Amino acid sequence: SAKCGACGPGYASPLDAMKGKFWAGSRPREELLYLPCIYRNTGVQKPDYLATVDVAPQSPQYCQVIHRLPMPYLQDELHHSGWNACSSCFGDATKSRNLLILPSLISSRIYVVDVGTDPRAPRLHKVVEPVELFRKGNVAHPHTSHCLGTGDILISCLGDPAGNGKGSFILLDGKTFEVKGNWEKGEKVPSLGYDFWYQPRHNVLLSTEWGVPKALRDGFDPADVEKGHYGRHINVWDWSTHTFIQAVDLGKGSIPLEIRFLHDPAAAEGFVGCALSGAVHRFYRTQKGDWAAEKVIEVPSKKVQGWLLPDMPGLITDILISLDDRFLYFSNWIHGDVRQYDISNTRQPKLVGQVFLGGSIAKGGPVTVVEDKELQCQPEPFVIQGKKVPGGPQMLQLSLDGKRLYVTNSLYSGWDKQFYPDLLREGSVMLQIDVDTERGGLKVNKNFLVDFGREPDGPVLAHEMRYPGGDCTSDIWL
Repeated sequence: SAKCGACGPGYASPLDAMKGKFWAGSRPREELLYLPCIYRNTGVQKPDYLATVDVAPQSPQYCQVIHRLPMPYLQDELHHSGWNACSSCFGDATKSRNLLILPSLISSRIYVVDVGTDPRAPRLHKVVEPVELFRKGNVAHPHTSHCLGTGDILISCLGDPAGNGKGSFILLDGKTFEVKGNWEKGEKVPSLGYDFWYQPRHNVLLSTEWGVPKALRDGFDPADVEKGHYGRHINVWDWSTHTFIQAVDLGKGSIPLEIRFLHDPAAAEGFVGCALSGAVHRFYRTQKGDWAAEKVIEVPSKKVQGWLLPDMPGLITDILISLDDRFLYFSNWIHGDVRQYDISNTRQPKLVGQVFLGGSIAKGGPVTVVEDKELQCQPEPFVIQGKKVPGGPQMLQLSLDGKRLYVTNSLYSGWDKQFYPDLLREGSVMLQIDVDTERGGLKVNKNFLVDFGREPDGPVLAHEMRYPGGDCTSDIWL
């Protein structure tokens, strides 16, 4: 490993990050979290903002929002975020992880936020206007942002400026944040886009598919699945030529969302969670050199009364892997549970932890479960510090040592409004789950609650979480 001071941002390896081999400017435990907070669809006419939350247990401001950075415009729908530099730049001492990249799912703006000058009080560094994406890439609705080893920023998009589906990518200059143009080359582009992960050792980038932006913009219509407006593929790209080479079909109506390679850069496999089918597929490179997938987990739908459909899917919305590649975590936003699987054998994951944090099947609600292949009875409503939590668990983030799992419960304002209207009135929450990293097991930390229903301008929807020092879903090792 490079000596401290001679290295770039991040960590030499996933296990170095996990075991506390920390380099200059990093901390052995997360002390701050950054979360985009969304006002679109809530009725509050205020811009979205980036919240900074103090999560250091010894701090007098523990579990408090200590700073809010409002964006300059309304109705952006901040969503996911990424870094200007991560462990992919570890060998470059000229790079620094000091800027957070914040794409806006609806407005198509991209904000660059300086979190390096004062980590406790981020400031706006640059705004990339939508017209730049439209003009230079014919893309819109940017979603996932990953830094590259070159220092540039790669962002996946859901569609084109007219709101049609298009699984394209945009490349930003890592210093000026000017739009360089499309990353992909060639005529073939998938009809839908969403998340992605790349692995240069295997010369591959894999991307997933959510849906057509103008179809999903204001809610979910099951008929749109039949019309082909939602995704079903893992799309395979040649990393060196930037060309689309293969589509792995996961089945009609599957809607594959978050995709995660194992962190070990030598591993040619990983997992993807499918929202509507309730399946987790293991993807892998075959002996022939192409890519395939097999279903290794299935969350059965529940037969219900009093809901949108007679069969209620779990709706797997977020998924992540611990840095030692031992545990897989995912959230069922509709059923309301977070699960932990031992993936020591990646072909046979074993359920070792589960906790319910709300959801649509809690006792006393409008939904009656009439047939359930997993539970004996409907779970109790989730209450913490006297607050009955609306919504269901959604975004996940794991501490580097794997011992603390952070959870928020807003998916996307248009879908929150449809499935959990109480979430818009009461605001979302951030919770912390204590993880047993020896045998497996999850337990809610009852002393940890960040209530975004108490924000100064009214209840707000908090989404994805990032740590200043990197985390389990933003760092890619080369």
